[in-house]
Amino acid sequence: MDKQGFFQRFIGRVKSAFRNDSTLVMSGDPKVLELFGLSAGSIAVNEKTAMQVSAVSACIQILGGTIANLPIHIYRNTGDDRERVKTPLSVLLNVEPCPGWTAASMVEWWIRCTSLRGDAYTEIVRDGFGNVLRLVPLHPSLVTPVVLDDGHIIYKIAGKKERVIPDFKMLHIPGAGYDGTKGTSRSVISDAASSIRIAIASDNHSEQFFGSGVTSKHVLTAPGVMTDEQIRSIRSMWKEKYTGITNFGTPMVITEGMDVKELSMSSVDAELLASRKYQVIDIARAFGVPPFMIGAQETTTSWGTGIEQMTIGFVRFTLQRYLKRIQDEINRKLFDVHGEMFVEFNLKGLLKGDAKSEGESLRQARGGSQGPGWMTLNEIRKINNLPSIDGGDEIYDPIGGFNAQTNIGSNAGPDQQQA
Repeated sequence: MDKQGFFQRFIGRVKSAFRNDSTLVMSGDPKVLELFGLSAGSIAVNEKTAMQVSAVSACIQILGGTIANLPIHIYRNTGDDRERVKTPLSVLLNVEPCPGWTAASMVEWWIRCTSLRGDAYTEIVRDGFGNVLRLVPLHPSLVTPVVLDDGHIIYKIAGKKERVIPDFKMLHIPGAGYDGTKGTSRSVISDAASSIRIAIASDNHSEQFFGSGVTSKHVLTAPGVMTDEQIRSIRSMWKEKYTGITNFGTPMVITEGMDVKELSMSSVDAELLASRKYQVIDIARAFGVPPFMIGAQETTTSWGTGIEQMTIGFVRFTLQRYLKRIQDEINRKLFDVHGEMFVEFNLKGLLKGDAKSEGESLRQARGGSQGPGWMTLNEIRKINNLPSIDGGDEIYDPIGGFNAQTNIGSNAGPDQQQA
């Protein structure tokens, strides 16, 4: 069988595999790469190589950026209720944890570290009275947790002089799958290593594919026998004259009775390039990020049809996993676990709907449709960044109406109150 016939049969087998066994593509099976003579087994998946995959970078950015935009509020438990309080910790958690860092950068650093390394570490610097002065993010490479016999953890900090600090002086944000016997967690990229390897191998192939000018493969045939030196010379000349982006479209000139036969595999390459979108889905699944949020627009979601419903689904099924781990660690390290103080991310801004639905919701909260209210007018005005007004601190009751100081009769609804 001649070479052209061999490659035609090879292309046919590849097309058949993609046509009849789509699981090879959709499951991220390494057999996809084997069809093209590629291998992902020797590719190392680490922080540097993983971040070169756009899907990994996009997932970390969407998670870190979204959480960094959420305010962290401090509350005091008053029994059946709670009240928001402001302490010096509010500045550390929302503005500047230490010189050189913003609070947003610190939160994004936590998400990056837990995604790529498994755990995030931030040293708690206190004064002689136990008050928190600074929160200093540390690189995971510098920190080694050691689990003691009683279950407590000490942290060895590498540097010019190694330090050892106890667990109450370290915010240790764990990733998914925390192992208490080792004091470490598995990173997302380690769990998704197979998909990331395939994505890296596909990217490398694509780079070579486009770097060669996306030209077809050819075989040169000569009427007579050529020496090894002549073959090497022709190969070198062909590579110099007719490959690469700068030579794309250059007319071919063949002499000495030689003939050119096209061994085109462009359709196979196109199939491989098309399969890359399924790696985006696999990687997004590992991070818990809906693929459409990182640009995979051809995917769909069952979370709803509007941006409001999709955002609620993202918060409920993805962000809460990250937020809970951060909140629990802050509460147990910065406050007495049996005390009355605690922190919580404020999700109101993220869950805010469109103007129409938001207005209807606030109207009901005020006491619309003659139903009882659960918010005052001033509370609603504060949400919309408006100043308080006189008489706006009463909650509407359909039986007793507003307080007499509002000058509204007991039978008047909240819509009749003059702001």
